Amino acid sequence: MSQLGTLYIISAPSGAGKSSLINALLAEDRTWNVQVSVSHTTRAPRVGENNGEHYHFVDVENFQSLIKENAFFEWAEVFGNYYGTSRITIEQALQQGTDIFLDIDWQGAQQVRQMMPEAVGIFILPPSRKELESRLNKRGQDSQEIIAKRMSQAQSEMSHYNEYDYLIINDNFELASKELSSIVSATRNLQKKQSIVYQGMIEDLLK
Repeated sequence: MSQLGTLYIISAPSGAGKSSLINALLAEDRTWNVQVSVSHTTRAPRVGENNGEHYHFVDVENFQSLIKENAFFEWAEVFGNYYGTSRITIEQALQQGTDIFLDIDWQGAQQVRQMMPEAVGIFILPPSRKELESRLNKRGQDSQEIIAKRMSQAQSEMSHYNEYDYLIINDNFELASKELSSIVSATRNLQKKQSIVYQGMIEDLLK
């Protein structure tokens, strides 16, 4: 069966704005069927996060069992917590024509690319390190110790931008949002995808 949906890998250092950009895309008044993959994690829920909506919250023992069952597209340990993406959930959604966004780091992206080379990679960069640190502080989600760790890791993360197909600089949010939307729009209109979606109509036109 031909795959109708597109798998998007979107990565960025914490605070670059990738979650806000994805949410803006989901809020657009489009006929697109787009959703964000809900990952499994062993970290504790933050205030306002719901199980099954933001993450599937599991304990370490359950997560490690899923690893042994080869249930993940990709998984990684980040800041002492495990994160993973369900293989079956992604594959079923793509077959149904749903575009899926994976909000993962460069290590997870490399794992996914090995299994699905046709996935579209998008990297989000902040305009400066100063702005990145400012955004992390304004979020109010992490301690100063965690923010310091994220900043020290940011340079290493950002050095992998050239492994992706598209690069968006999130300086002006409105512009960055339009750029992300244009990538999805162009991908959905690729001939190989349109010819599957409109196969009957095309065959009728060519009779």
